Amino acid sequence: MTLPAALDHFARLAAQSAFVTDFDGTLAQIVNDPAKAAPLPESVTSLRTLAAKLGLVAVVSGRPVEFLHTHIPIDDVVLVGQYGLERWVDGHVEVDSRAARYVDAVAAGAAEAGARWPELMIERKGNVAFTVHWRMAPGAEPHADELAALAAEHGLQTQPGRKACEMRPPVPVDKGTVFQELARPFDERAFAGDDHGDLAAFAQEFGDPDHTAQPFCIAVRSSETPPELLEQAQLIVDGPVGLAALLGDLADAVSSSEQP
Repeated sequence: MTLPAALDHFARLAAQSAFVTDFDGTLAQIVNDPAKAAPLPESVTSLRTLAAKLGLVAVVSGRPVEFLHTHIPIDDVVLVGQYGLERWVDGHVEVDSRAARYVDAVAAGAAEAGARWPELMIERKGNVAFTVHWRMAPGAEPHADELAALAAEHGLQTQPGRKACEMRPPVPVDKGTVFQELARPFDERAFAGDDHGDLAAFAQEFGDPDHTAQPFCIAVRSSETPPELLEQAQLIVDGPVGLAALLGDLADAVSSSEQP
């Protein structure tokens, strides 16, 4: 794969560059059992190289951050889970204090979801979120209005995903706010994602009001990728294998570039 001109520039300005990526569907293949998802080994190798060269490498995901650390145990990679509610800091999980008041609501909502849809997988994500999955139950997808009503009943908000819907505290953080916070200090910024939750990151602008700059957005394509994500991307790669190839080329380019 030949690097696009924008990423070639990104590689040459390595110390001023920030690369942020999602996990599921980008670094890892989508699987029926979420607990069995794992990043492609070649992507982890490239992230390790990039983390030593770039100004920032981060993984921002809806996964619990402890799960991310298990699969990406690289000290120089910033790990943010639960769409921004959790971070891996100095060897432990740091939870956004604003989510604490919703712990009971999350537990009650998860219990009700399990009783209401016993044929579906209800994935508990620590004590600050849960996800309703119907990938392994074709035809049993709850109606969007039912999911929204359950979330509203418990004071939670929904986050749609691939054949799934997460319910989480209505704390104003998402992949977009996290990307803005992490990448703002850098001159070059890229984000790779594949799903609805990544649209918030794709929509970010940086700089001042008179000189805004768009990040370089990489869509990781599958049959389930939202069309709007593909429309907004500057580059489209085919699945985690395609992203792994891109990361490998970027790592090679960064390693061979003269640092400013």
